Amino acid sequence: MSWRGSTTVSDRIFASLPYLLPLVEVFVFGRYLLSEFPPLQLLFLPLVPLLNIYYGVRYAGMIIFFALFLLVVRNEKISHFIRFNTMQAILLDIIIFLFSILTDVVGLVPVGGFAIQTLSTTIFIGIVGAVAYSVIQSVSGRYAEIPAISDAVYMQVR
Repeated sequence: MSWRGSTTVSDRIFASLPYLLPLVEVFVFGRYLLSEFPPLQLLFLPLVPLLNIYYGVRYAGMIIFFALFLLVVRNEKISHFIRFNTMQAILLDIIIFLFSILTDVVGLVPVGGFAIQTLSTTIFIGIVGAVAYSVIQSVSGRYAEIPAISDAVYMQVR
């Protein structure tokens, strides 16, 4: 939906960048899938330097999360397109956090190994798919409409 005005090339690029946060966060859930299918690791090879920096700095996730929310989403001077995509990336990150709590709870069950592998792989594929869709839409200059998530984003970003 591009009814809020046209987007520039720089807006499209800046709108795509926040999706690196959920992509880096969900990488932990992909360990089972990536170990079963090693050729898939080649797709994520460009993320390795970013992963090293992200996991090397203590509280990097929380700092980036609040910086994006306070400096981008709440800044009315930034275009709606960038703020929308940033908030959508933040909500995907929140979903990852909630699923990490769920996998911790499932991990308490003694025979939960298969359930954790299935849940982790499902989360990984779902978030990577949502991020890929959102980045493609952002680069195209269109709003990425993800059911339920985009509705919550529209409530936050005016």
